Amino acid sequence: MTSERLEELLGRFEGLRIAVGGDYFLDKYLDIDGALAEVSLETGLEAHQVVEVRCYPGAAGTVTNNLAALGVGEIIAVGAIGDDGEGFELRRGLERTGVRPNGLISTSELRTPTYTKPMLREPGRAPRELERLDIKNREPLPPAVERAFLEALRETAARVDGLIIADQVQERNCGVITDAVREALARLGDESPRTILLADSRARIGLFRHVLIKPNRGEALAAIGLGSDAAADEETMARAGKALMERTGRPLFITAGAEGIYAATAEGCVRVPAFRPRGPIDIVGAGDSVDAAVCAALCAGATHKEAALLGCLVSSLTIEQIGVTGTASFDAVRKRLREYREQQGHG
Repeated sequence: MTSERLEELLGRFEGLRIAVGGDYFLDKYLDIDGALAEVSLETGLEAHQVVEVRCYPGAAGTVTNNLAALGVGEIIAVGAIGDDGEGFELRRGLERTGVRPNGLISTSELRTPTYTKPMLREPGRAPRELERLDIKNREPLPPAVERAFLEALRETAARVDGLIIADQVQERNCGVITDAVREALARLGDESPRTILLADSRARIGLFRHVLIKPNRGEALAAIGLGSDAAADEETMARAGKALMERTGRPLFITAGAEGIYAATAEGCVRVPAFRPRGPIDIVGAGDSVDAAVCAALCAGATHKEAALLGCLVSSLTIEQIGVTGTASFDAVRKRLREYREQQGHG
């Protein structure tokens, strides 16, 4: 990709309208000063001293964060969260990044899923994450909430350029992407084959139909009946891409960490090499940044190979941001393309 082509694609982002439907979490960081540690008089255990609390939209919210950083003109959140303090912080975080929470349902029937991440800061050392505390809904999604989410999803899908589905919850039917919602998405994709509808799922990527999907390498191999740790050379990945395309009827993208991203289409499967990082990395949120970049690129008219390359560029920038779920700006993407071309020997 030339710098001129990148500018052409990025220049179209501000005119795009993209929705993100799925599981919205609150990422809650507790910054702990190790030098202030105390011992609890009651238990004798160490009492960590929190000196700062940072809250960000997570899971599906990580996708919206990245769309906002990429300059997408209108971003719409569609999901269901609790009518609680964490939900207030999540909604406020979305609005702070310019996301419209029009389709975000607040209900007392749910808790707002929250990843609480204690970050220990010690002199002369990089911040270190301690054991995470997770709050999730562990019962099936209430039928009334499911119906409301489906209605919001249908209404939103009819007026956007692209729709990203973020299926974050591993427990089946306990997030908003239930079996019934997945069937509705298949019908939507079948009825609107030109709509850019991209799905990402932690546990059920092989069940989606009539939409583009973006599994990682292990998810793709598991979906076609191979172990997630099976050998995955380019021939195997091409076979996985072909098998999954036969199910979905759409092209797909397979992320493969340091190897890059495979773009599988009717013409074949091509690997776009990753940018080689030069320092410490934090891969949290990398897949979400790929979702945002790929969907925005396709909506802007990119080829599937170009979209995969943009996904590689953006994710290479987000993983360099330690202790926070990163995003990538226009200027950073422009610079990274130049660095990428140098790494690949294109000057």
